[in-house]
Amino acid sequence: MHVTLRQLQVFGAVARHLSYTRAAEELHLSQPAVSIQVRQLEESIELPLFEQIGKKIFLTEAGRELQHYSRNIDTQLTEAEAVFDELKGLHRGHLNITVATTANYFVPGLLARFNKQHPGVSIRLDVTNREGLLKQLEYNQTDIVVMGRPPGDRDLAFTAFRDNPLVVVAPPHHPLSRRKRVRLRELQDQPFLLREPGSGTRIAMERFFSGRNIRVRTGMELGSNEAIKQSVAAGLGLGLLSRDTLSMELQLKQLTILNVEDFPILRHWHLVHRKGKRLSTVASTFKDFLLTR
Repeated sequence: MHVTLRQLQVFGAVARHLSYTRAAEELHLSQPAVSIQVRQLEESIELPLFEQIGKKIFLTEAGRELQHYSRNIDTQLTEAEAVFDELKGLHRGHLNITVATTANYFVPGLLARFNKQHPGVSIRLDVTNREGLLKQLEYNQTDIVVMGRPPGDRDLAFTAFRDNPLVVVAPPHHPLSRRKRVRLRELQDQPFLLREPGSGTRIAMERFFSGRNIRVRTGMELGSNEAIKQSVAAGLGLGLLSRDTLSMELQLKQLTILNVEDFPILRHWHLVHRKGKRLSTVASTFKDFLLTR
């Protein structure tokens, strides 16, 4: 059996997405190029790796077996790269970091300071939602993740390193913005603009209000913090956001933070990686850099 690493990389992308199109987008290849690599791999193994049912594709038994070995090979190569980076020291090396969309408001500034201390290190920053973060951790596709509360049912190592208070925001002309203190019960009459289901902020919000028997109205569901801020400023409802996202809007007086009973919701930002993962010298140094801040 003759199999190339490139074929395994392409197969792994198709197996993750169960889509030739999305795999091609991830790898910056054409869809025919992806199909050719998979077909050559199937010819080498002499077994089909995917089957099509209707418009969807699924892994065959052989495909599921190969996915298992492909992940192990990818993990070994990642660890080998980390060892080589250690041999090079911090004069060279790579750092792959993935952050939650909200964390992208402050992480680039930290990366700039780290890069100034270690100019020979190349950095790859990926910004995605909670689902994307957990998928990258599962497939060992990143060195370190910065996110809110990690799930407790995964094999993850995590350390809190920064406060992340969640606050209720409104436009400055909102009637509640003139109040010195807002009772929780008063929020039941207000429409809230929410992030998508599964986002860390929305999970925290639902847990907070549910624990206090408060039912809030859903005004709109939006896919980004920026969309929520713009919609709140336009008067479409209230928002619950990390204070880390609000610096500019508060300075420009486009939004105001309401002084609500029992707020802010006190959360933390965490550094997360797979438990047992061998961090490279660069990744370990970056982790220490953040913890000392």
